[in-house]
Amino acid sequence: MKLLIVEDNFQLADDLSRFLTENGFIVEIADTLEKAKEKVELYHYELIILDIGLPDGSGLDIIKLLKNKNSDSGILIVTAKNAIEDKVKGLELGADDYITKPFHKAELNARVRSIIRRKKFDGSNIILINKIKIDLNSMSVTIDDKELDLTRKEYDLLLYFIYNKNRVLTKESIAEHLWGDHIDQADNFDFIYNHIKNLRKKLQQAGAENHIRSVYGMGYKFYEL
Repeated sequence: MKLLIVEDNFQLADDLSRFLTENGFIVEIADTLEKAKEKVELYHYELIILDIGLPDGSGLDIIKLLKNKNSDSGILIVTAKNAIEDKVKGLELGADDYITKPFHKAELNARVRSIIRRKKFDGSNIILINKIKIDLNSMSVTIDDKELDLTRKEYDLLLYFIYNKNRVLTKESIAEHLWGDHIDQADNFDFIYNHIKNLRKKLQQAGAENHIRSVYGMGYKFYEL
């Protein structure tokens, strides 16, 4: 699950990024309104943690941009303690929730996960796709009550496929989702094939159907059988 932190306080943004990465998220940072606009135009995020007060404008403009794009990204606005007007305006524009500085990182983590559950999985911590069971809290995947030994990238890849089940995903979109800002360092996308091959092998060896299939000349699709 990929998040974008829009925050001009570098120390806070870096601290939150480290914390959320440790809790299983892929995290990118933008420290200005213009950088945030560029990122949301180019990439998709499951959720955006959005500081309203940015040095070059209001974070509310990001909410407007996302809504104009009909984006399904979750939005958690971050406001100052007494900024009641920002909270109200943000929610009116379409933000999903807000959190007030200063806040505990555990509360932030809980709010992030709550928004993603509501938007993606009808509020549930458990995802069931045929024999595949994913527990979002424990970040575990089981098939017939047997837990799979997945790498972090394989787990993220499986979630990304399930988020986009029955849709064709290009190798470029998969690579960008899993590696974010670092993908421009890759010479090619051969490593995507290897990750998908290993994930598919582990799922099928545990008894799952062949959900992940190649779509010739286009990419891959996760079929809900």
